[in-house]
Amino acid sequence: MNLNDALSLIRPIPNFPQPNILFQDITPLLSNSSAFKTVIDEMSIIDSGINYVAGMEARGFIFASAIATNLNSGFIPIRKSGKLPHTTFSESYGLEYGSDTLEIHTDACPPNSRILIVDDVLATGGTACAAIKLVQKSGAHVPQLVFLLEIQALNGRKNIMQQFPDIKINSLKIIQ
Repeated sequence: MNLNDALSLIRPIPNFPQPNILFQDITPLLSNSSAFKTVIDEMSIIDSGINYVAGMEARGFIFASAIATNLNSGFIPIRKSGKLPHTTFSESYGLEYGSDTLEIHTDACPPNSRILIVDDVLATGGTACAAIKLVQKSGAHVPQLVFLLEIQALNGRKNIMQQFPDIKINSLKIIQ
């Protein structure tokens, strides 16, 4: 399956999880093994030298763990507050429809390691910026971010680049 056919399986759901949000439902893509493999292979085309792949809860876990397997790298979960059992770093951030807090184990990222951060959607950039800050608190480096979708109108790429201009951003599909 080619990438465009795989991405065409994503369906927009209006007014979910609340009014004026156009949710991008990835479950049809996930349930098609050929489409999912195509997307994971494309998301795995990155700069070399990645030691770990980190994904944000919850849909980012799906992509990041599969990419980590493709790259023969470890997977690091970045979770919502209160979900990790060991000592954590925390970072709060804004969403397009609220706010939240992410956490990572303090020993998840060895100092000076290179961490690829992966998520399903780049919207405002708040989640990604929080994830970058968490990785940096551990002494590791984030050279690149990879997203399945990017909602261009919400300026997430711009927001990330203002704070982290040296980080490369790759999105497979950009929605206006």
